[in-house]
Amino acid sequence: KMTLPLALVALLSAFGSSFQYGYNVSVINSPAPYMQDFYNRTYFNRNGVPMDSGFQTLLWSLTVSMYPLGGLFGSLMVWPLVNSCGRKGTLLINNLFSVAAAILMGTSELAKTFEVIILSRVIIGIYAGLASNVVPMFLGEMSPKNLRGAIGVVPQLFITLGILVAQILGLNSILGNAKGWPVLLGLTGIPSLIQLLVLPFFPESPRYLLIQKGNEEQARQALRKLRGWDDVDDEIEEMRQEDQSEKEEGHFSVLSLCTFRGLRWQLISIVVMMMGQQLSGVNAVFYYADRIFQSAGVDSNNVQYVTVSIGAINVVMTLIAVFIVESLGRRILLLAGFGLCCVSCAVLTLALNLQTTVSWMSYLSIVCVIVYIIGHAIGASPIPFVMITEMFLQSSRPAAFMVGGSVHWLCNFTVGLVFLYMEAGLGPYSFLIFCAICLATIVYIFFIVPETKNKTFMEINRIMAKRNKVEIQEDKEELKDFHIVPGRQAEKKISSSKL
Repeated sequence: KMTLPLALVALLSAFGSSFQYGYNVSVINSPAPYMQDFYNRTYFNRNGVPMDSGFQTLLWSLTVSMYPLGGLFGSLMVWPLVNSCGRKGTLLINNLFSVAAAILMGTSELAKTFEVIILSRVIIGIYAGLASNVVPMFLGEMSPKNLRGAIGVVPQLFITLGILVAQILGLNSILGNAKGWPVLLGLTGIPSLIQLLVLPFFPESPRYLLIQKGNEEQARQALRKLRGWDDVDDEIEEMRQEDQSEKEEGHFSVLSLCTFRGLRWQLISIVVMMMGQQLSGVNAVFYYADRIFQSAGVDSNNVQYVTVSIGAINVVMTLIAVFIVESLGRRILLLAGFGLCCVSCAVLTLALNLQTTVSWMSYLSIVCVIVYIIGHAIGASPIPFVMITEMFLQSSRPAAFMVGGSVHWLCNFTVGLVFLYMEAGLGPYSFLIFCAICLATIVYIFFIVPETKNKTFMEINRIMAKRNKVEIQEDKEELKDFHIVPGRQAEKKISSSKL
């Protein structure tokens, strides 16, 4: 069952970390004209001449794209930090990045420097890169198997909440104006300060304490606190078996993870799902949304309110995913989510092409955008991070998150760079590319990715071992090695045991 300490640690780590990832994705959209005006004014005051429009475009695209680039750097820091400082320790250290960036961005106008904003976007990007990987890992390791999916979607729920809050605060009437934008950018530090003050009172991941630190007593105490009862022997035993099965191979570095055959399909699956998540066009749909609504006759002054309502749909659908992921399972949500995205991209291409000749097509475009957002919110956005936690054991999980996180941010950065050129060259047909990517991801998930609902990490590992053509010889009494299928050279042995 869900206990109060488990619920609080999930909400606190998601609010203190994942929330800001979403907030900073969306925060510079509304005040963009005022920030660009500040860039111009600062440049003019320094040099006595107005800024060249090409240079202004370059500065603004840097302001936007430094965030996912920072996210990539943050992802590369996941593996060394979570192994040396623990999951909770990494989240606490990470808050320092957020607070530093918030102070710099909040004071940039007073200091009359726009360079600081661009630097801060890298720093807050590093923060988001670490947060987007460490929070799902931390919560996934703490959750009992029957709640792992639901708690695993909570970080994504807070990402969508962050986007929505940034959209609301960014309204012209609130902070999205010439006076308010430094405050809007600086607010990101507040959830981090709350997390810095409160998170130390909660336990570290029990799996980290037992398997990596070898401290069974602390792991027991942490589990008792999280579960709300004293008898945690079954879970400790499961962790011991996982620990035993991994003793021989030690901790995986990213390189050994990429070359180890026993985890080949897990790794390919994570890369495919992360690429599908980011290359399926979610940023492009948000980018296009304003224009789609304007073409449907929404007044340009009211478009920002429509954008907020899209953000609200995103939050509601992710909240629904929290409640249905344990009953429907991961595979159904992934397939349904990518399926809805695929269909809506195809229909959107048609609707955008015909909206000048057929009057009601612009309304169909709006429906497509809403269906797309629903699809992404229930499957494509939240589930891949849940799957990384579930498809890897303790020794390979940090390296897997580092690979998955790097792919996530690299694809995010690529879409940000390439989409404007795609749009200029292909127009509405660019959505056909996203449609094809969604379709390819669906086919892969259908044939390769197993259902992981309600299974222990060891059970999932056993399912994937078959796919990797790795045979497990099981014995109840003693631990045995499992080898690569006879006739092939054994690259590495992994021990396993029957649960």
